[in-house]
Amino acid sequence: MADYLIVLNKDENTVMFIDEKTKEIVKTFEVGQNPHEVSVTPNGEKAFVSCAGANTVEVFCLNPLSKKKIISHPEFRFPHESAVLPDGSKVILASTYANKVFIIDVQTEEVEKVILAQRMSHMVALNPDGSKAYISNIGSNSISVLETKTFEWLTHIPVGRSPEGIAISPNGKWLYCANQDDNLVYVIDTTTNALVARIGTDKLPIRVSFTKDSKIAFIPNREGNCVSVINVETHREIKRIPTGIWPGGTVFNHDDSFCYVANNKTNDLSIIKVSDLKVVATIDVGIHPDGMAFCRVE
Repeated sequence: MADYLIVLNKDENTVMFIDEKTKEIVKTFEVGQNPHEVSVTPNGEKAFVSCAGANTVEVFCLNPLSKKKIISHPEFRFPHESAVLPDGSKVILASTYANKVFIIDVQTEEVEKVILAQRMSHMVALNPDGSKAYISNIGSNSISVLETKTFEWLTHIPVGRSPEGIAISPNGKWLYCANQDDNLVYVIDTTTNALVARIGTDKLPIRVSFTKDSKIAFIPNREGNCVSVINVETHREIKRIPTGIWPGGTVFNHDDSFCYVANNKTNDLSIIKVSDLKVVATIDVGIHPDGMAFCRVE
């Protein structure tokens, strides 16, 4: 098995698969307009790519690599981030201008439920057991919590201005929410849904990624051209790492030795060595790379 990095290039409408070991682009697929985010099923069989400009979700078979299906729905309006439940049964998709969340069956690859959400629902994060999904709502300045058995809303948590990037620490304790217009990351206790800290960053924090041990979080700052490194135990910024221009998507590899950062305006990826907290290499990709995920292929 080989570790492949999936990279979505928004302004050339392509999905690239990069061999992490060789750093070579193995295969490139054309997709619908403006691919934004990608989620991979836990068994590694499928990837779901949201094409925001085309109002579609494209399904990829990962073993062997091939395009499988295009999912459309009359209510899709700028479908954005998705997450696959840990049991591999459902995809939860936030559609920004629809103000709705869509539940997609992984096996049938069809929309089976549409849920009215708050304004500009955008990003999705799951707690470790998948019992709750957290949705960032840019237009409502809130995080919504969805119970994933009944698909009913549990609560809506007020946060800062224009919340976008969100993630749950792998130990399940913390929700980090990057508020673009505040230049702050809000830290929410997932047990109480209470705000416990605000972390100052550089300009326009836009994504959140945690190491698997829940000790470090990386926050790319789009207009700061850097990544904030957060000590999760203290909820404090400990370093800023310069990257390319307009960093966006971030993803750690399988053993957390490296973090890959998509630089939207230099059309490349910065590779950060986690032990040193330094950029050690770059990879040229397509035009306006953003969403990324790792997968394993034969």
